Amino acid sequence: MSTQAEKPNLTRRQFLAAGCAAASGAALGLAATTPAGAAESAGAPDIDPGYVGPQFFDKQEEQALLEVLEAGSPFRYWGPGRPLKVQRFEEGFARHMGARFALGVTSGTAALDCAMAALDIGPGDEVIVPAYTWWSDYTCVVHAGALPVFAEIDRTLNLDPADFERKITPRTRAVIAVHLLGGPCEMDAILEIARRRKLAVVEDCAQCVGGSYKGKKLGSLGDIGIYSFQINKTMTSGEGGALVTSDPLLYERAARFHDMGTIRQLFLDRIGAPGRAPMFAGENFRMNELTGAVLGAQLAKLDTMVGQLRRHALAIYDGIRDTPGIRLRQRPDPAGDIGYSVFFEMKDKESRDRCIRELRNRKAPASPLGGSVLLPIEESVVNKRARHPNWPSFLSPEGRAMRYGPECCPRTLGIYDRFVQVRVGAKYTQRIDDYLIQAIRETHRQFA
Repeated sequence: MSTQAEKPNLTRRQFLAAGCAAASGAALGLAATTPAGAAESAGAPDIDPGYVGPQFFDKQEEQALLEVLEAGSPFRYWGPGRPLKVQRFEEGFARHMGARFALGVTSGTAALDCAMAALDIGPGDEVIVPAYTWWSDYTCVVHAGALPVFAEIDRTLNLDPADFERKITPRTRAVIAVHLLGGPCEMDAILEIARRRKLAVVEDCAQCVGGSYKGKKLGSLGDIGIYSFQINKTMTSGEGGALVTSDPLLYERAARFHDMGTIRQLFLDRIGAPGRAPMFAGENFRMNELTGAVLGAQLAKLDTMVGQLRRHALAIYDGIRDTPGIRLRQRPDPAGDIGYSVFFEMKDKESRDRCIRELRNRKAPASPLGGSVLLPIEESVVNKRARHPNWPSFLSPEGRAMRYGPECCPRTLGIYDRFVQVRVGAKYTQRIDDYLIQAIRETHRQFA
C-alpha cells in the first residue's frame, strides 16, 4: 500500500498512452489473419468450446420449469402451489459442496455482497483482493464502505500467498481468494496465513464451480464460499448465485442481508437455534423458483460437466507438456482444476501475441487471459470513483493515501502479458484434442 501524496485524476486515455491498460484481443490485432497457418487451418476440425451448462440442457430442466409454471408459484416463499425448488436446490448444493448451509441469490455479485455483510465488513476495514479478477471482488468491498487492497497474482494466475501476507495491515479483516479461470488457489498457504493473522477467508468460486482442492470442494475450505451461475460459468441458469458456509451466525447474517434484513423461519430451522443477529438494513437478492428449478437440474449434471472438461484438458496438457521449453500454468492441485482452459507462458508479450495470432489462424480458440480485469489500472479504480463522491471507502486518511495503478501490480501485468489461453470444450472429440495438441506444439516451437 502506498502512502505518497495524492495525485491528480488520470483519464483512461492517459493510461492507454502510457501503455498500462489491459490489452484486448482487438487492441492486440489478434483477429487479423495472415497467410501463416493457412494450410493447417484448411484441415482443421470445427472447434467451438461453447457455453458449458447450456450444452447439457435437456428434458430435466424443461420438466422442472414446467412444474413451476403449472403450479403458478414462481416466488420461492409462497404461491398457489408448493414452491420448493430453491429450497431443494440450496439443500442439495450445500451437500454437494460439503458445507452445512447454502443460500441461493440472484448472482455471484450478490453472493459477494452477502459475504461482506455476513462478515460485518465496513468502514475502516481493508479486504485484500487479487489484482487480476472480476469487478465484483472489488465492488463488494467498496459497497461495504471498506477499502480494497490489491495483491499480486503468481503463475497459478491466482492470488500470490506471499504478496497477500505482505499487504496485511492492522486494518485488514478478510481476503478474497479467487479460484480464477477454472483453477484453485494455493489454499494451504492462504489458509495458514489467514488463520495465523486472524483474517476471514472468502472463496470466490465463480469461475471454478465444481472444482476442488486436495479432495475438498472449493468454497468449503474458507469461512464463506460464493458461486456464480451466469452463462459463462460451469452450471448455469443464465444468472444466479449462491453462498455457502458452515458457520450459523455468518449464514444468518447473509440470509438477512439477502432479504431486506429479515429472517424467515426456514433459515432459523436450518441453523437449529433462535436468531442471534438483530435485524439490519439489507437488500433484495432472493432467488426465484424458475432459477431454482434450472439449477436443481443442472446440479445433478455438474460432476458430468466437470468430468468431461477435465478429460479433454488433461489430454491436451499431457500432449503438450513435453514440448521443448513450454511453461504450463502452475496448478496447485491439477486433479481439482475443472479444465476450463489450457494455459502456457511465452517469453514476452510480443511472442505471446504472435503465438495467439498463429493459433487463431489455425482455428484454435486462443486468446490472452480472459474473463477478468486488471483492476488496479482501470480508470475508475485509479480515480477511486464510487457511486457518490463522498462514499466512505476512500474518505479515511488510509483511503485517501491509497494508490492504485500499475505500480501496485507490476508482476501481475507481466504475467498477464505472457500467458496464452486455449479454451476447452466439454463436447470436444479426440480429433479436436489431437488437433489442438499439434497446433500448440508447432506454434510454440515457432515463437518460443
